[in-house]
Amino acid sequence: MDDAETFFSRSYQEARGKFLAAAEAADLDVHSEIHPLLGRDGETLALDVVRSGPRDAEKLLIVSSGCHGIEGYAGAGVQIALLRDADFLAEARCGGVAVLFLHALNPWGMSWWRRVTHENIDLNRNFIDFHQPLPKNPGYDALHALLVPASATWPPPPENEARLQAEMARQGVAALQQAISGGQYSEPEGLFYGGHAPSWSQQALRHVLRDHATQCARLGWIDLHSGLGPTGMAEPILAGDGRDEALLRRAQSWWPGLKSTHDHSSSSAETSGAMSCVVAQECLQAQYTGIVLEFGTVPLLHVLQALRADQWLENHPERPLQTPQAQAIREAMFRTFFVDTPDWKEALLKQGLERIRDGLKGLRENPVQAPA
Repeated sequence: MDDAETFFSRSYQEARGKFLAAAEAADLDVHSEIHPLLGRDGETLALDVVRSGPRDAEKLLIVSSGCHGIEGYAGAGVQIALLRDADFLAEARCGGVAVLFLHALNPWGMSWWRRVTHENIDLNRNFIDFHQPLPKNPGYDALHALLVPASATWPPPPENEARLQAEMARQGVAALQQAISGGQYSEPEGLFYGGHAPSWSQQALRHVLRDHATQCARLGWIDLHSGLGPTGMAEPILAGDGRDEALLRRAQSWWPGLKSTHDHSSSSAETSGAMSCVVAQECLQAQYTGIVLEFGTVPLLHVLQALRADQWLENHPERPLQTPQAQAIREAMFRTFFVDTPDWKEALLKQGLERIRDGLKGLRENPVQAPA
């Protein structure tokens, strides 16, 4: 494999260029869902789609990145390495598995170094039925004013931090994480906001699935994330209903060490409106098995502090992004979700490619199970 450095980038434009070049080198076509806005450097933004394998393949493996914008810098590196791995692509073809690469599900967030979409929506909380009453999260509502204070300056005063620490001591870290990150639909300028309508990214993903994932009988999906768990470790987390025993058994057989939010074994909170919900709506014909592959970066409380500062900055557009403070907040976001060291990047590639090969093996070897 090439030097790990060659697969990674610090700008969306650079990452997209490497992804498109890798697709071209593999002689694969690219379809792009173009975003209505431009990026931080005035560049075109897009969800880029590359398929290796026939349209009517029975088995389809999706490898996606950038659901949470800035987390796409980790995932894109893995995707680029995979596209440049001729042995992997040949192995998939020989096993009758088509592979679909989705680069930058949330290209705006990736370009602007934000986790959310341009609507300030957490895409992995956005897949709910908006014709029904929106989910309630009173735990978040009680904390919102502390998490994202309306003050004109950052950081907030010491009493704000003292009150947050008191809440943490009272509730415990796990309960606080669930309240904050499980998803909320009441504060559009808050953290982990799920939206009041489908985001552009949700609609673009649906278009892609309708085009590429409505003929397969078996569907495997690995969605690449970063920011949770021990630094340098890749944690496979079930993407789907943990109460579905058949799904859980398949995923456990494909990915050793599988974790689940349902039984609280994972580093993630249990979320509403997760992206995996889209499979049951758009790919009803397929037997689905999928994970979120989460790469650890920095401690959980450091992640929370970076997200708070980022949201405060977004809520104060009168502060130019060229100021030293704004640049420091954005740089802290990048360092929170991407550890720019050789060891971390090598571990990311090694574990990411291993887990994707596990998914390929699962699709290649396991037959479709008859309904009970």
